[in-house]
Amino acid sequence: MGSQFDNWFDYLIIGSGAAGSVLAARLSEDPSLRIGIVEAGGPADNPLIGDPAQWPELQGSDIDWAYRTVPQRGTADRIHDWPRGRVVGGSTAMNAMAHVRGHPSDFDRWVAEGCIGWGYRDLLPYFIRSETYAPGASAFHGGSGPIHLIRPTAPHPVTVAYMDAGNEIGVGPIDDHNGARLAGTTLNTLTIKGGRRQTAADAYLTPAAGRPNLRLLAACEAITLLMDGGRCRGVQTRADGLADELVAERGVILAAGTIGTPALLLRSGIGPADELRALGIPARHDLPGIGRSLHDHLLSGGNVYRARRPVPPSKYQHSESLMYVERAADGVAPEVVIACVVLPVTTEQFNPLPVGTGYTLMFGFTHPRSRGTIRLATADPDVAPIIDPNYLAEAYDREAYLTALETAKVIGGARALDDWRAEEVLPGPTVGSRGEKLAFLAKAAFTHHHPVGTCRMGLDERAVVSPDLRVVGMENLYVCDASVFPSITTGPVNAAVIAMAERFSDLLQGKPALPAIPLATSL
Repeated sequence: MGSQFDNWFDYLIIGSGAAGSVLAARLSEDPSLRIGIVEAGGPADNPLIGDPAQWPELQGSDIDWAYRTVPQRGTADRIHDWPRGRVVGGSTAMNAMAHVRGHPSDFDRWVAEGCIGWGYRDLLPYFIRSETYAPGASAFHGGSGPIHLIRPTAPHPVTVAYMDAGNEIGVGPIDDHNGARLAGTTLNTLTIKGGRRQTAADAYLTPAAGRPNLRLLAACEAITLLMDGGRCRGVQTRADGLADELVAERGVILAAGTIGTPALLLRSGIGPADELRALGIPARHDLPGIGRSLHDHLLSGGNVYRARRPVPPSKYQHSESLMYVERAADGVAPEVVIACVVLPVTTEQFNPLPVGTGYTLMFGFTHPRSRGTIRLATADPDVAPIIDPNYLAEAYDREAYLTALETAKVIGGARALDDWRAEEVLPGPTVGSRGEKLAFLAKAAFTHHHPVGTCRMGLDERAVVSPDLRVVGMENLYVCDASVFPSITTGPVNAAVIAMAERFSDLLQGKPALPAIPLATSL
């Protein structure tokens, strides 16, 4: 490759996580396009990445951005760690590997807000295209896509008892989380291939690595966007302490995630003009919605039980089943999630049981109404942004969280778990009143690692991107990651990001969208 190719591309993609890996691979299928992908982290050579059971050890490691929130009034003024992947593959190199698309109504809510083309029927063919589902292709699942999905074939005995407990209290079994129903008891769908974690980069970038029109720039950080008036012409980067400029003829696509994408826009003078000026950043384009509408799923650590006998280790990633529970039988997305974890899991507020002596029912609620912000502390790219998720600010969230706690305790006390349950350790028998339960929840809450919304897609005055994922009022600049979600999906957001990127890659290339699947066959 000549020197021109080193700095000039048709499309520049910022971030190699779920969206960035998909876009780089799909766009580079066209040999006439020159594609560059910029990743602040290095190669995924940490040996813990591939071992599904080691994912908790990656938090705080050399591949973690190690973000932290400001103190949260709703969680006893605690500061929360917000790990995100700084490595090729992004956060798919350190997540818990659960693959849940979400409920159809999640996406149809986007359409109701004006985001035409992003409904469940529109995205279902891209979910299917993206995957190879080990149990077999079907009306809901693909058989030849890059993402390899398994379900445990030898589930943990505590997991089996937990699912029996769900059935006992009337939740009922379902085939899988990504089929005809989401609410119910079932085994997790996991991004594991050959017994090892499969990152988005493993699935998409590695097979495309030999293409002469695709260049991965790892350990290369995007510092600011290069602008010609209202047109983005490229990115200023930094690698090994040296600055460089990369030029994109057709577009710069931000896929740096819910924290990284708004931070880059703000450093570039795109965002709330008054806040930018207060930091000494020239306001190039006033977009007040950037960094707003931040929201995230909370889990609890948790409803913890001491076991009657030693708890064997998981053969997978410690959490082999999620149970989504409807608060009302109204056909909308379930509002409660319970996760069976075969380890004792607590926050820093509690003394944990030794590994092998207990298990946890982690619980949470799926559609938070509290909204927070991401702001810059300074214009210095080496200073982390100010992250304020504003956890549990809304009364609805506190009520939903209480419901989730009560649901977990009912499941944990079911007869099906009698052979494993010695005693409930947390919250324990002394926590009985509403006030005591809320105080426990404030200390037990932690992130489910699903932040979204800081570059929200829509048509109103607070929207950051339009439904074609173009930054409002800008040319040549797009966003494709979880930051554009108008509202959070019911489950982990990774699967939805992959499907969004699959569809967006077709839109960028002028390909007709895959035909929407009729609602009658998708529900």
